[in-house]
Amino acid sequence: QVQLVESGGGLVQPGGSLRLSCAASGSIFSINAMAWYRQAPGNQRDLVAAITSGAGTNYADSVKGRFTISRDNARNTVYLQMNSLKPEDTAVYYCYAQIGGFKYWGQGTQVTVSS
Repeated sequence: QVQLVESGGGLVQPGGSLRLSCAASGSIFSINAMAWYRQAPGNQRDLVAAITSGAGTNYADSVKGRFTISRDNARNTVYLQMNSLKPEDTAVYYCYAQIGGFKYWGQGTQVTVSS
């Protein structure tokens, strides 16, 4: 059984920063890709950023230059540093991990960007 637990969401003013964390626990031999998705009310869940086991990264165009994804393989943890936040970044952010051919999702953490 694998669990992904996210933390770090909250309310921040436009231009501010937040750092999300997601720790995987359970029966884990190795983690392949890890990623962050987000879903705003009435919208589909979209990819924000992804990172491979070899630390290759991919970002949505809307967050390039503002967000940075990283991972700590020893801690089975993925991070999302979010800078220069905008109101349109408001959404529930979900952690994703591909482990042993299976896909796992976290429970989601709310990020609200508002003055």
